Amino acid sequence: MYKTLTVIISASLLLASCGSSTVEKEGPLGLKEKKARLDSLKAKQASLGKEISTLQAEIDKVDTASATKEKAKLVALTTLAATSFTHYIDLQGNVDAVNTSWISPRGTGGVVTQLYVKQGDHVNQGQLLLKLDDAIQRQQLASDQTQLDYAKDLYQRRKNLWDEKIGTEVDLVNAKNQVDQAEARIKIDQQQLDFTNVYADIPGTINVLNVKVGEAFSQVSQSLQIVNTDNLKVVVLVPEIYQERVRVGTPVKIDFPGLNNKEVIGTVAISGKVINADNRAFQVEIHIPNSSDIRANQVAIVKLQDYSATNVVTIPINTLQSDETGKYVLVGVQQNDRLVAHKKSITIGQAYGDKVQVTSGLEFGDRLITDGFQGLYEGQLITIQ
Repeated sequence: MYKTLTVIISASLLLASCGSSTVEKEGPLGLKEKKARLDSLKAKQASLGKEISTLQAEIDKVDTASATKEKAKLVALTTLAATSFTHYIDLQGNVDAVNTSWISPRGTGGVVTQLYVKQGDHVNQGQLLLKLDDAIQRQQLASDQTQLDYAKDLYQRRKNLWDEKIGTEVDLVNAKNQVDQAEARIKIDQQQLDFTNVYADIPGTINVLNVKVGEAFSQVSQSLQIVNTDNLKVVVLVPEIYQERVRVGTPVKIDFPGLNNKEVIGTVAISGKVINADNRAFQVEIHIPNSSDIRANQVAIVKLQDYSATNVVTIPINTLQSDETGKYVLVGVQQNDRLVAHKKSITIGQAYGDKVQVTSGLEFGDRLITDGFQGLYEGQLITIQ
């Protein structure tokens, strides 16, 4: 057998030598001839290589003492066990205060004459924030007060005469009506005067204060805002493709960039019923507990849980491979005293992070090749040492 192998190798060298001699005799070759010659030599090389491999295999079967030992490839194996798998929809939202108020005057407004707070101050509900010019209101109140005093005096005179059976009842009633009308105007004047005092309608922090003494303050100015951070919520826009997977009660995990180890667990409290025509998304809200670390308008990384399963098979997504038949992985299989690689076709479900759920093709206890699987082929000898 060894003599046959030697003869074949010698023959190949002789052919190559003859080819080289021929080239020298024929002179330089053109590009087309060189390509043809190269293809011919490659074909001969492949044929010889195949024949050599076949002969080597036959020799190894007969002469086991001198057989070539296959080198095992080093891999890492992980035994598959039952685990849980959760899929999230990762989105970005903003922290918002549940109780936020833009302060405006109760009347038509006016010019600010006094400011009693500054931006960043904490205020209580009902606390006086600023004072508007009240000169006109006070003037009107003084005028109406004079008329009231006159009406009361006239009424008292009419009443005294009526008690003495002098005068008519009509005169007494008219005098009483004038008193009532004057008192009603006084109440209105007092109310208008009180409207020049601007109070806080909720407790919280002065977040916006864009008005100064001498400037106009009206109902449309939006220059004074109070934010109550005792009750916070996270607002996030969810693409409409997830509308069947996100609803009230959906579990949520929330992280806050810049705040280490600040993860909040909650559920969707409000799910909007309208799709925004501009961004094709609907709004959801998640209420979060009060925290001195979390601020309104802060960015929040929201993970909406839309799928969860237990007692399933999951694998690292980087171990997943594909061929013309579909997805597959490589596992380690014991064959007598040999540990070899075995290809298993699988069906996958959802993927999240670095994990993917396997719905069929793998079983608990299979030994998945998690490292060193690149370039492995079916039946190749492997080792974990």
